[in-house]
Amino acid sequence: MTELESAIHAAREAGQLLCEKYMRPHQVDYKGIINIVTEVDRESERLIYTLLHRDFPDYGFLGEEDIRSHSQKGTIWIVDPVDGTSNYARGYPLFAVSIALERNGEVVLGVVYSPVLDELFTAEKGRGAQLNGKPLQVSTTAELGKSLVASGFPYDTWSTPANNLAEWSRFLLRTISARCDGCASLDFCHVACGRVDGYWEVGLDAWDMAAGALIVQEAGGLVTLITGAPFTPYQHSVLASNGYLHQVMMAVLNQLE
Repeated sequence: MTELESAIHAAREAGQLLCEKYMRPHQVDYKGIINIVTEVDRESERLIYTLLHRDFPDYGFLGEEDIRSHSQKGTIWIVDPVDGTSNYARGYPLFAVSIALERNGEVVLGVVYSPVLDELFTAEKGRGAQLNGKPLQVSTTAELGKSLVASGFPYDTWSTPANNLAEWSRFLLRTISARCDGCASLDFCHVACGRVDGYWEVGLDAWDMAAGALIVQEAGGLVTLITGAPFTPYQHSVLASNGYLHQVMMAVLNQLE
């Protein structure tokens, strides 16, 4: 089994688990004031770990919830077992399983699976991106005033001045509209397939971004930090776009326009 086949299998199996327990009462715990986790997040992570570790026992694993293991070879799975937990717990159907593979500091594979819509986004470094087996391409929108963008808000919105409210307001006055779907991995994928033209967010972690960022890049888009610095999933901000809008979006974010 290839790495991509293993990641797809794990994502689909986890997605089936999520669907089986979707729209049922959940045990909700809080990792922060507004950062929740359910028992299904942990079950999904254990399932994904078991499947990936069976296929590639020497690879490391970085999961959002509980599981951490290290690889001597510098190869590590980066996993969000339920991206969009708040949505999932409320029965809001935008959530996903996100699995990336990092080798020697570079993300080389990304899989994002939206189980309710049965949409499987995949990418391998240098091989393009696909949605359910069909090639993906970002949009060609070149004017901010004709664009649709997406963003979200950090879990410490109540307490931090870096809460994205000012940036959100600036984009609402310059675009057709903005979307907040509460699932970072799918926001990336929506850029990759042209549903939205750009996406930015702050306060994210590696498991939120690693797979989706590669999918955007392999679909022809551009991904950087909000400042324009080279992207790394271990920083906490991102700007992903179709490329045409990247400079103007960066200018809006940094109050240069």
